[in-house]
Amino acid sequence: MKKSKNTIHMKHHYRFIVLISLVILVNCGSLQAQDKTYWSTGFEMLFSFADIQQDGISKSSIIRWAPVFNVQTFFNYDASKRFGLFTGIGVRNVGFIYDQTDAIRKKHRTYNMGVPVGIKVGNFEKAFVYAGYEIEFPFIYKEKTFENDVKSKYTEWFSDRTPTVYHTVLIGVQLPRGVNVKFKYYLTGFFNQDFTEIDSGTGDPFKPYENLDVNVFFFSIGFNLFRDKELYFTD
Repeated sequence: MKKSKNTIHMKHHYRFIVLISLVILVNCGSLQAQDKTYWSTGFEMLFSFADIQQDGISKSSIIRWAPVFNVQTFFNYDASKRFGLFTGIGVRNVGFIYDQTDAIRKKHRTYNMGVPVGIKVGNFEKAFVYAGYEIEFPFIYKEKTFENDVKSKYTEWFSDRTPTVYHTVLIGVQLPRGVNVKFKYYLTGFFNQDFTEIDSGTGDPFKPYENLDVNVFFFSIGFNLFRDKELYFTD
């Protein structure tokens, strides 16, 4: 299926944005904290599920544990000791597992670059809650199929199998000494349901995800230090 020039140009711009964002992510963690504005970096482990409708029939997802690669850098602004704002950039390994049939198990995931915007409220020296919105840009798509214990896999960069962006909402709590618990829900469906490919047997075009509605959500446990480590670890 031939792509338009606009689609090709959009893909080139998209790759450039992701590359620049990854460079910023790597370098942001070394910046020194300011009086009311500062950078902080942390990691998290994801326990993900999905709300799945296949041909109008609900499917149960299987818990997926993703300890890597999930890293994020926050830019914090504390308006007071109990109210603040944050944004930043991160990379996240998001996906789900489900049984397509009794004989076929599917594992789908993407690596996404995300930009959050949110608020935080509470005692920043002890514990506080936070909530916000995050836009994510998938840049790697991976798919594994297990059929009667035979595994096949597929990987594609900047795949058309997924939307260009995911819209998400999040809520969490930051506990003392940097431990963090978060819940996140993906408002955008996991797949691009208009994606078309050619059947290798018949040569006919078809849409593999047309009747597959999936919304991923996850709980995470991490060490998302919204403040410098001295706040938590200095006597």
